[in-house]
Amino acid sequence: MQITGENITLENLYAAAHNPSEKVELAASAKAQMQKSRDYIEGRIASGEVMYGVNTGFGAFSSVRISDSEIEQLQRNLIRSHSMGIGAPFTKTETRAMMMLRANALAKGHSGIRPLVVEKILEFLNNDIIPVVPSQGSVGASGDLAPLSHLALTIIGEGDAWGEDGKIVPVQELLKKKNITPLELKAKEGLSMINGCQVMTSIGLLSLWEARRLLWLADLAGAMSLEGLRGSRKAFDPLISASRPHPGEAKTARNLMKLMGETSEIGESHLIADTRVQDAYSLRCMPAVHGAAKDALRYIVKVLETEANSSTDNPLVFADANKVLSCGNFHGMPVAHAMDFAGIALSSQASISECRISKMISTQMSELPPFLTPNGGLNSGHMIVQVAAASLVSENKVLAHPASVDSIPTSAEKEDHVSMGTIAARKFAQILRNAENVVAMELLSGCQSLDLIAPLKPSAAVKAAHDHIRKTVPFAKEDRIFSKDVEAIKAMMTSNELLTVVQNAVGELEW
Repeated sequence: MQITGENITLENLYAAAHNPSEKVELAASAKAQMQKSRDYIEGRIASGEVMYGVNTGFGAFSSVRISDSEIEQLQRNLIRSHSMGIGAPFTKTETRAMMMLRANALAKGHSGIRPLVVEKILEFLNNDIIPVVPSQGSVGASGDLAPLSHLALTIIGEGDAWGEDGKIVPVQELLKKKNITPLELKAKEGLSMINGCQVMTSIGLLSLWEARRLLWLADLAGAMSLEGLRGSRKAFDPLISASRPHPGEAKTARNLMKLMGETSEIGESHLIADTRVQDAYSLRCMPAVHGAAKDALRYIVKVLETEANSSTDNPLVFADANKVLSCGNFHGMPVAHAMDFAGIALSSQASISECRISKMISTQMSELPPFLTPNGGLNSGHMIVQVAAASLVSENKVLAHPASVDSIPTSAEKEDHVSMGTIAARKFAQILRNAENVVAMELLSGCQSLDLIAPLKPSAAVKAAHDHIRKTVPFAKEDRIFSKDVEAIKAMMTSNELLTVVQNAVGELEW
């Protein structure tokens, strides 16, 4: 994969971050643009011009002039002092994504730094020397200063890295073992390595890839629940979504009809002597609710892909225009708003999934045995499956409170409005984990429902999913440790195993 400054997508970032063997290099065109920008900056330094971040202090010290002999020490001091992250570290995969995004932003050639800086980041990446980056400490303006400083600290040979056995080791050990020299910072290069939103953006994009998969699986879970509850397909008629043309609504309705077909043995059975006029909202409103989540996440992917291919340094260098411009492109608010929106959308998706679990265990809303157990009283069945789902949904309501509405002045009021975008991205990742578990619980209850109305058969796609799950998670004739069942189903979800089975049966689902 080549880094051009313009070619990061949701798909290629996720693939490269999860594949340490894939080599990444700086494109020749980007290298030329970076060198042009560097030559321009060096010319202005030689003329004695004072430029922020090049030969001045930082933040509230921006008015302090630094002598030419101290410029390199200035850059090292910046990285050391700003390496103030705390908390559990990001994973190697997450940090690989950060390294790629930081390299890509610098490759656009508006930072005035040497191509060697990007080449050194990619050398570390390609040799699996991955910095240990604490997850807390960023307020999301002036970039992800603290976490990106830990990344930069390792690149200059002073930080920690992940050892081959997963333990944290001084990076010097790995550099010596692999015969790699650290980067020696020149003017502006320390500042350029840490000014940007690559931490929040990388966490966001990696989570969005998984969230897209979850929305497809939520359609599957909803289809399975509708079959288990002997619901109607009428609400998914294309005439309905055509009358309210939100893209996600139509796509979801088509997905559901793919998954359920025009009818099934179960679908046909309730047409006889069925007095119900309408299903519960959580069934007949799936196109509207699932579709709104799809529309939201597609918009958010666009925002983050734009950010991933942007220049987020300060100042920015425009050699062709003969300008070095102080700016605020490092501010994380575009990503912060998007991540908060993503959290809200996925929280809503998990909520409707829990509603369907609740319908399956209730005798008021279904014809199934109470709590989906053949021998209620002696067995509690899926009673606490629903309770656990309700707990996760409620937790998501807390996590979905937007981080971006908060701000706190930093750096002696110089940096007085901040985005909290990295907090928003981290929250979204947790909301995603919770939502995955809720959908896994719905699939568990859905499979149990289908078994309880056998020998009636569901649609082909739903049956394929049911049969695949049943290879590992059997029908519950009596109580057992259902949390292990949820873990097994979630593993099928996150490995793409379950989605592959379904798409082999009906073809690609829409996004």
